Amino acid sequence: MHHETEWKVRVDLTEDGSITKADATLDTGAACFRGHGTAHRSPGDKDVPAIGDEYAAGRALRDLGEQLLGTAERDVAAMGAAPEPRTSPMYGWEL
Repeated sequence: MHHETEWKVRVDLTEDGSITKADATLDTGAACFRGHGTAHRSPGDKDVPAIGDEYAAGRALRDLGEQLLGTAERDVAAMGAAPEPRTSPMYGWEL
């Protein structure tokens, strides 16, 4: 069976003073996932917006990824199978 699809993730970033917030959105067509992340600049740190963007976006994408993995694990369990434990370097469906 051949399956091909494309998912696009949108990451929106906002900075307010020393706080950067990121919202990552993925619409799979079947479900919509939203991940959130923040970064806080310490008062003594230089003001480099790109660093806050990277931290906040990375955290939002990590949140999004955890949601996707949780959904996949529930889907596998609903089929009567057990996913690999998360301690495995490559958990989930085999490549």
